[in-house]
Amino acid sequence: MNNFTFGRTFFLMGFSDIRETQILHSVLFLLIYLAALMGNLLIMTLIIKDHRLHTPMYFFLKNLSFLDLCLISITVPKSITNSLMNCNTISFLGCVCQVFFFFLLATTEVALLTVMSYDRYVAICHPLRYEVKMSHEACVQMAVSSWVNGGLSAILHTACTFSVPMCGSPEVHQFFCDVPQLLSLACSYNIGELVIIGLSLVLDSGCFVFIDISYIHIFSTVLRMPSKEGKSKAFSTCLPHLIVVTLFLSSGFFAYLRPLPKSPSPLDLLVSVFYTVMPPTLNPFIYSLRNKDMKMALRELQISR
Repeated sequence: MNNFTFGRTFFLMGFSDIRETQILHSVLFLLIYLAALMGNLLIMTLIIKDHRLHTPMYFFLKNLSFLDLCLISITVPKSITNSLMNCNTISFLGCVCQVFFFFLLATTEVALLTVMSYDRYVAICHPLRYEVKMSHEACVQMAVSSWVNGGLSAILHTACTFSVPMCGSPEVHQFFCDVPQLLSLACSYNIGELVIIGLSLVLDSGCFVFIDISYIHIFSTVLRMPSKEGKSKAFSTCLPHLIVVTLFLSSGFFAYLRPLPKSPSPLDLLVSVFYTVMPPTLNPFIYSLRNKDMKMALRELQISR
């Protein structure tokens, strides 16, 4: 079996080798990518321009939009290009970059979503201490810590994934260089990467538990509110966040905990879409269409033009 670890090319097998299906896939992905691009750019623009949105909640939302914009940009454009050109190749360096930036952005997003749940917990359960606990300096430190955590995770995953020689046909049965698929190409068991994946899943599970506990306290506090308007506002900001977190983490857990089948499975492709494509696309709609402040900022931006 030939060792191709330091070879020049991987083959992303994608969704199909039928030309008509490739065109359909590229069109659908292009529409999804444009929606994610415009939605996240719009949120970032509104938050930057409207001074009323310069609060901790929207500071983290702006960071989340930037993360989502980058996350979908490292996988989808390459997949669209390959489908349109009927070429499924990606260079070794390109594959390494996809793995690195995917873990950088995905791990940072998990940490940021955890911070956002803490922000909502303090705002709803301890409103009198909110300005002290969520000061500008504290928010910046939390955001920087999230990025540092993502950077360390990306370095470890990338180094361990490509530290073991890979054998046989360099076919990756995904639309991007996903680690479970790459591990199936290794000449021997990649113990180092399996350990790192295990640690990452434990940390992500810890974040998920922290988020759940935060929302248990939030919902118990909300249910005691006498004002129906206050309950409605609290649920409208918290439920979308919980939906995004659940979708993102549950699909990621399924992909990385599920043993790969011996033959390529459409289920793996579908699940990967849920943790790489759907969250960056849904976040702008979930946060902006249900948020009165964002709607007002958008109307004022339209009027000013």
